[in-house]
Amino acid sequence: MGCAGLGRPARYVNMAVPPSSSASPLFLREPEIRRGVELLYFGYSHLTRSIDAELSAQGLGRAHHRALYFIARQPDMTVSDLLKLLAITKQSLGRVLTDLSGRDLVEQRTGTSDRRQRLLRLTAEGAALEAQLFDSLREKLSAAYAQAGQGSVAGFWQVLEGLIPQSERSRVADLQRGD
Repeated sequence: MGCAGLGRPARYVNMAVPPSSSASPLFLREPEIRRGVELLYFGYSHLTRSIDAELSAQGLGRAHHRALYFIARQPDMTVSDLLKLLAITKQSLGRVLTDLSGRDLVEQRTGTSDRRQRLLRLTAEGAALEAQLFDSLREKLSAAYAQAGQGSVAGFWQVLEGLIPQSERSRVADLQRGD
């Protein structure tokens, strides 16, 4: 009962089958890990698809969205801090920032204490676009949270936090402090 010759049971790819309400007590076995990987992949893919059309209409991609999102979360973030958050090359970030600045979505200013720093902030147009994109993400994620129930949200967050190396968790915590 493999799927498309992949030699995997159909339950791995048939997302239409309702998931069981609880994980197997043997949740660290390969089938449970594979299910988690697949759910992360497909969940993230469908979440981000909700904004792909708007990004494409603007001539932008997901890298642009990630930059907009984190700049919105921390106005006056330095380019080097954004580089660390996104974990991409300087060259890639340079292209993204050039695009966003050229479209008047992001402004770069010189740091006040260190003139070599470039501080990033969304323009009014950038803030409006980021808010529109976030509204689409919020709608999808809120619906999924509501369906899973309040008790599931904390567990979901714990699993995701567990995927982040301990050395990088302070960056995530710093984002939460801004709320």
